Amino acid sequence: MAIKELILLHSNDMHGDFLPVEKDGHLIGGLSLLSGYVHRLRTDNRNVLYVNAGDMFRGSIIDEDYLGLSTIDLMNRLSPDVTVVGNHEVDYGLAHLLFLEKCARFPIINANLFVTINNARLFEPYMNIDIDGIRIMFIGILTDEVLASTRSEKVIGSFVDVREAAREVGIIADNYRTRKTDIVVLVTHIGIEKDRELASLLDPDWGVQMIIGGHSHTFMDEPEFVNGIPIVQAGQGSGQVGRFDIVYDTFRHRITELAWRCQPIDDTVASPDPVMEDLIAHYKGQTDAKYKRILTHFARPLTHPSRTQETELGNLYADLLQWESSFDIMMMGSGAIRKEILGPVIEYQDMLECTPFDDNLWMLKVTGAQFRQMVLYILRDEAWEGHTEFYQFSKGVRIVYRKSTHTLEELSLHGEPITDDRELLIAMQTYHYKNFDSFFNVPLEEVSRNLKPRVVATSVNNIVEEYFATHSDLDAHVEGRITILD
Repeated sequence: MAIKELILLHSNDMHGDFLPVEKDGHLIGGLSLLSGYVHRLRTDNRNVLYVNAGDMFRGSIIDEDYLGLSTIDLMNRLSPDVTVVGNHEVDYGLAHLLFLEKCARFPIINANLFVTINNARLFEPYMNIDIDGIRIMFIGILTDEVLASTRSEKVIGSFVDVREAAREVGIIADNYRTRKTDIVVLVTHIGIEKDRELASLLDPDWGVQMIIGGHSHTFMDEPEFVNGIPIVQAGQGSGQVGRFDIVYDTFRHRITELAWRCQPIDDTVASPDPVMEDLIAHYKGQTDAKYKRILTHFARPLTHPSRTQETELGNLYADLLQWESSFDIMMMGSGAIRKEILGPVIEYQDMLECTPFDDNLWMLKVTGAQFRQMVLYILRDEAWEGHTEFYQFSKGVRIVYRKSTHTLEELSLHGEPITDDRELLIAMQTYHYKNFDSFFNVPLEEVSRNLKPRVVATSVNNIVEEYFATHSDLDAHVEGRITILD
């Protein structure tokens, strides 16, 4: 038979979203319902593939307490046909990721993560899957941000330029795509903006017919076409899954019909997977016994709805880290705050899941001119379009930025303008310190001449835990510390 039907499911940026939430009497998301949906489609349909576009790890104490081993165990039950490496897959270290790969009963691919000494790839760059007479080549592409997480591992590198990544796709297509290859799919973890750029650089003769992406947590109602190639993402978490319905003519070797939608996952479309439920209950029982002690109460639930704006939780964390410190301004990475809502009851587990990236706190001295340059770079156009680093500032900072003119109309601290010759002590976590040049567009070497940077705390969460334990009825509001004018 020449005409074949194929369902291609995909998820991205699950970030330990293992448990369902209840809303309006229905259960939404969670790995048990997602697994139930995937397994039902596999049972009811002949040709079903499931792809994961990276960032399985982080976001849940179940993941962190087991350093990702629990996530691999749960994903083994979900059984994706192919996965790619995301930037958070390296959070526990490259060596540990290679160990986790050995524990996975599903393939993990990546074409552009390599050892710099001899250019040897760390993972298989592509995978061919034959299903009912259709051969699909999947190629994995990683974000350049992986270098930010592995900055101390000098032997690890990546093709950080999208043009080089496109060239690598061409090399793989030219060398390994054959007459038997029917469909070529890029599974990327580079964010929607880079996906667009990558698609525009692909030679049609390489045969790429779709891009399944991740990293920018983009929710889509329909595919976006660039260079004739559909680009899709499925937001983040387990509350939805992307779904391609494909009709393929094996005689003419072409897709004749292609439809895509983002399918919500709830108890109206799937029944819980009992095996997955038992696995999650096992791990949750272990972590609950260790982490379900109450630290504090908030006056009300506090929110962090977007990483590109001032938020209530962002102000709370920036203020408590600056409180009784030796520095003037805390710059809290927006992406380091992982929950969109927290409170009013705060358990130890909640704290760890909200700020999972626990590392040193560094203090640096910058001039007003350097600080201005840093802020302008943070607020550049890409901040609103993609997945750049953004920051929450501690009390007293006021930034008024006009997007249309790319100018700062106000930059002050405690009501006093920050002049170019003023000296400021700022603080940030190790991740941002190690990537200072690329995140702020100011050379760390230049800043270090003002004052040698030093560690002022060895654990951010030590500070957070102590503050929570000694304060109650905590509250925070959006105060206009960051004001963006159109």
